[in-house]
Amino acid sequence: MSDLIQLLSDNVANQIAAGEVVQRPSSVVKELLENAVDASATNIKLIIKDAGKTLIQVIDDGMGMSQTDARLAFERHATSKIRIADDLFNLRTNGFRGEALASIAAITHTTLKTKQKEQELGTQIKINGGKLISQEIISTPQGSSFEIKNLFFNIPARRNFLKSNSIETRHIIDAFQRVALTYPDIAFHLIHNEREIYNLPEGKTDLTIANLRQRIVNIFGKNMNEKLVPIEEQTDILKIGGFITKPNFAKKKRGEQFFFVNNRFIKSAYLNHAVLNAFEGLLSHGYHPSYFLYLKVPPNSIDINIHPTKTEIKFDNERDLYAIIRSTVKHSLGQYNVVPSLDFERDANLDTPYSYKNKSTKTPTIEVDSNFNPFKSDQKSISKFQNKEIPKNWESLYVESKKESFDLQNIEVQAEIVSNELFDESTDNTNYSTYQIHHKYIVGSIKSGMVLIDQYQAHQRILYEEFLAKLTMDGVGHQQLLFPLNINLNKADIAIISEIKFDLQSAGFNISSIFEDSITLDSIPVSISESQVVGVLEELIENFKNEIPSNSFSQIDAIAKSLAKSLAIKSGTKLVNREQENILNKLFYCKEPNYSPYGKKTFITLTIEELEEKFNL
Repeated sequence: MSDLIQLLSDNVANQIAAGEVVQRPSSVVKELLENAVDASATNIKLIIKDAGKTLIQVIDDGMGMSQTDARLAFERHATSKIRIADDLFNLRTNGFRGEALASIAAITHTTLKTKQKEQELGTQIKINGGKLISQEIISTPQGSSFEIKNLFFNIPARRNFLKSNSIETRHIIDAFQRVALTYPDIAFHLIHNEREIYNLPEGKTDLTIANLRQRIVNIFGKNMNEKLVPIEEQTDILKIGGFITKPNFAKKKRGEQFFFVNNRFIKSAYLNHAVLNAFEGLLSHGYHPSYFLYLKVPPNSIDINIHPTKTEIKFDNERDLYAIIRSTVKHSLGQYNVVPSLDFERDANLDTPYSYKNKSTKTPTIEVDSNFNPFKSDQKSISKFQNKEIPKNWESLYVESKKESFDLQNIEVQAEIVSNELFDESTDNTNYSTYQIHHKYIVGSIKSGMVLIDQYQAHQRILYEEFLAKLTMDGVGHQQLLFPLNINLNKADIAIISEIKFDLQSAGFNISSIFEDSITLDSIPVSISESQVVGVLEELIENFKNEIPSNSFSQIDAIAKSLAKSLAIKSGTKLVNREQENILNKLFYCKEPNYSPYGKKTFITLTIEELEEKFNL
């Protein structure tokens, strides 16, 4: 039998590696931006077209590469960051494995232009699908320019798995924001389809916290400035700095939550729990705080090389970091009077009233009436009493009136009927066919047995079909606002609102003005109150970021889903029997009663046979 095992060609190996390193256009953006940062660039420009599917270009003014380095950079495991295995535990740069450029070049049309400062001419290299096409000397500015075209052109199956342009653009913006937040002292520019989205100026290196605040405000809008609470702490194992947001600005969705460890963005559910724990008792159920936390730890205390995207790392002392982060966040919330403090040993009655503060005290005086005689009678009062006329027939006032007789049998009284029942008739469930369990499920009887309904999922289905019918036919009714409502949003959310503006108008949201970081509403849907608008819009935008396809009907469908999800009766809401029956009847009147708009079951049934079987086990 012939041998079966053989070595893969470099081209195939690179394409396999690309499956781990390059999952979507944002993966390319992340790798190229981090390479530009490692090259000591002070100005980085990102240009994309068609959500990165057609073009991704990163231009920097870094140190550039020599002709030899430019060619070697596209070889697998070629890197300038490490020499021996121990260097993996003392990393101070972003890239280190040398896989990114080789993987990117294997599935794209790549052009590199680069020049070092001391060189007069630079180098241009073209690679298509991992094959070197040309290498020549050209005139180019100092730094590097990577031009990536036609992502996954030679792997059409992978290209088909890409989402809509809206979703892919959202992922690119997320990757851009993470790098830009990590390095507030570097200038960043983002241009999409020849439209500038971000222009972030270079910060001063001597004011790190001020730089960071300014960078956050430039990315997420000027309204973010008032929400930020600074945080800073230094211990032997951890230095932490950054900002958290005030509890009253918490959001329903996990939006702006960033952890950076040694200038590297990471995801950590464990450390995120430490922050949430510090906010315990300050947030409403289902709300999440925003935070921008920068951790500095010894490089040898973490392992970065555990995930291809390097967004997950291992800590040697996670429990200690958890305790420090939790206490530091709590301290900042109290230090800046975000959390009300109570002093039980202080007597509030001894506090000086506010109106008497800063006033001089007056010495009390005593006045004595020397002519006062307590034994001297008041002649005027006596004479006035003596001269008072005595009324005639005064004896009649004291004559007893005759007792009247009453016929007790003919007296009508309004009495409360007292019964032996435990509950009043209004709350007696015996007259109804439904019951509510734990304020979450509705139980009803059917011919074949019983039905158990999830009130939240069921109400979502009911509202979804109602909204969808109105949106596609006549539009949802709107209520005119007496005063226009201004809502602050970041630039990425503004872009989504601009894209679906006309569909939102059909849903009852009449947007009169769209600014750089806010919108103005003149009217809102009749089904929601003014206080619900911000939460509904935030949830709607979040759904569009993650789910919306590109066609217009799907946009209307997504709006109907978001409105239904936001306005549905939540679990934990007590329902009277009429409301329970209303949900049950409307659910089974729906076209698709079995599942919610998001594919979750709305009800389950148990037959008589199944119930009897459970009792006869």
